[in-house]
Amino acid sequence: MTQASPAHTDTSEETPVSLPCVMAFNANDPSGAGGLSADLTTIASASGHGLPVVTGTYVRDTTEIREHFAFDEDVVDEQARCALEDMTVMAFKVGFLGSAENVSTVAEIASDYPEAPVVAYLPDLSWWNELAIDNYLDAMAELLLPQATVLVGNHSSLCRWLLPDWEAVKPPGPRDIARAAAIHGTPYVLVTGFNAADQYLESHLASPETVLATARYERFDATFTGAGDTLSAALAALLAAGADLQTAVAESLTYLDQCLDGGFQPGMGHAVPDRMFWAHDEDESDDPDAEDDAGTTAIDFPLDNTRH
Repeated sequence: MTQASPAHTDTSEETPVSLPCVMAFNANDPSGAGGLSADLTTIASASGHGLPVVTGTYVRDTTEIREHFAFDEDVVDEQARCALEDMTVMAFKVGFLGSAENVSTVAEIASDYPEAPVVAYLPDLSWWNELAIDNYLDAMAELLLPQATVLVGNHSSLCRWLLPDWEAVKPPGPRDIARAAAIHGTPYVLVTGFNAADQYLESHLASPETVLATARYERFDATFTGAGDTLSAALAALLAAGADLQTAVAESLTYLDQCLDGGFQPGMGHAVPDRMFWAHDEDESDDPDAEDDAGTTAIDFPLDNTRH
């Protein structure tokens, strides 16, 4: 399906260069830890333009999810279609959709734009009731995974979903998970939280045939909320900008590591990644109103890339 050109065309000689548009399907998170707020901040940090489509809203704080209210699938469809008729999307990021009906809607939208990569993220659903989880994951496997370019998720969450009958003593490796995802049509998986040793965690980009990339990081003492949304949104934004998959994965993992390193605790619960770590002036002068020779406040603000 050919995407429509923007309705308003600037015919001037100096048309500004557009940022790549990334459509993010996710729930509103009033705590700011994850959800759409995490997606938009991350996409902006990677020099993308976020197109947020609200699939529902959490009732939550930084400690736990207390409730979730899903939007009607027609509302989700109308939000997305209206924006897509106006702007050219370069990638989709799919977070929590809230219902099997919304999964079907988002899968249909993605199928209409086959050239745009789809980054599908599986969040922790343990707070939800068992029947809702089963219906949601069945819809994801049947409808969305065939549209996904890469599936992102924690090792334990992906294993419980895709390999529930695993009986071997050794836990499934990244290629095992990739093979299980490939059965449903997803060619690549990015598996996080793989236990390498007591003080280290590994992330693996894998296909059914091989492990394409591996990154090892030291464990953080804090418990974070929103890391998965941050990683998957960064990956979608970097793919939208034209990076190849391996490069985009490496840069998004580095970006996440820096976000966690600068993380903070805004409430009484879990820590939150600092997705704007690069915007903080580390060498602030004693005078906050100090100005440079041009008469503006001197701030190192990298507009075109994240600081990795």
